Amino acid sequence: MPHIIVTPLSRLAETATRSGARDMVTLINMGTPVERPAEIAEGRHLFLGFNDIIEPADGMTPPGAEHVHSLIAFGRNWDRQAPLLVHCYAGISRSTAGAYITALALNPELDEVSLAQTLRRNAPSATPNSRLVALGDDILGRKGRMVDAIKAIGRGEDAFEGTPFILPLAVQP
Repeated sequence: MPHIIVTPLSRLAETATRSGARDMVTLINMGTPVERPAEIAEGRHLFLGFNDIIEPADGMTPPGAEHVHSLIAFGRNWDRQAPLLVHCYAGISRSTAGAYITALALNPELDEVSLAQTLRRNAPSATPNSRLVALGDDILGRKGRMVDAIKAIGRGEDAFEGTPFILPLAVQP
């Protein structure tokens, strides 16, 4: 079954090789060097450059609707023949939000709360970027359910970086 794999930048190459991923989304500060793994063709890599902030700040780029629209479009074009690899710097905030948004965009019948609970089980340190989640919620017409579900799981465990994990596109009961 196709799924999304989330990883920090430090484990990107290893995770790409182990997972067999052929498509990748990078959610990271503009200008951060990211070496695309050999398994990922240039045309199958989406780079979205913005800072991990929830409010605008001088000299920083907040996540915007254009980033979420690009993320959703890329996810919908993913052939699902191999896992989709999503990463940010730490694998805790931007990438977990991006994976959550993508899974819900690809499966409109998926329950926001069940997926958020799966995210928490699979990634104890996950603290999805609330601005990204709110933008995704609005764009996908989820009427605040995504925002509420992520608030309900709360802040993740303290960690310097997350551990690679799988976020399924369907939640098992």
